Amino acid sequence: MPSVFLSYPLLFLIVLVLLASIKVINEYERGILFTLGRFSRVMTPGWRLVVPVFQSYQKVDIRTKAVDVPHQEAITKDNIPVSINAVIYYNIQDAEKAVLAVEDFFWAMSQMAQTTMRNAVGATTLDELLQNRDKVSQGIREIIDAESDSWGIKVSSVELKDVILPQELKRTISKEAEAEREKRAVIIKAEGDRIAADNLAEAARVLGSSPGAMHLRTLQTVNDLSSDQSNTTIWLLPIEVLEALKGLQK
Repeated sequence: MPSVFLSYPLLFLIVLVLLASIKVINEYERGILFTLGRFSRVMTPGWRLVVPVFQSYQKVDIRTKAVDVPHQEAITKDNIPVSINAVIYYNIQDAEKAVLAVEDFFWAMSQMAQTTMRNAVGATTLDELLQNRDKVSQGIREIIDAESDSWGIKVSSVELKDVILPQELKRTISKEAEAEREKRAVIIKAEGDRIAADNLAEAARVLGSSPGAMHLRTLQTVNDLSSDQSNTTIWLLPIEVLEALKGLQK
């Protein structure tokens, strides 16, 4: 009988150890198992046994993560100070490397992104940065993706959110854009005046070369004026009529 009573605490202890050893790895996670401090294997989703004291584990979330890179002060290739920020999307491809190769991959990705962004802006002029933002983002993504490959990380996208310019430069760009719009307006108006002058010259040539065309045009103009009773019409005799009258007097 004493042996039976002694077995109950032992059985209870075994059950307690088993319950403490059961770990749950979710579908979007991977578990890195260590035995006596050494890497053993990568645990897939499900219930897994981790022996207390002898073994430990660390979960790694393999879902896509978004890192909001804070504003970075940088100087463009043409010596223009700007402030930029971005969002980086990445996910863990190799959980073992993400844990063993780098201490804190989330912090490391943020630091790498900040440095890469400043370097990319330094190699780009302001016009290129404003006009080809997608191209600059793609270049930053390729650099970060190549550098983080040894950490088991895949960078899927980099999006530049804001490019903030100094207030003085904003006013200068605004004045330049206004001057450019005024120049285009003057050019368009001058082109319109030239086309109108060409059309008038062509009309005058046609009217002058066709007998009676000027008379018909005059009658059409008089007809248009007479449609409004408030208009006062002054009749002018064409020069040809006067010449004909002179001929009759002779």
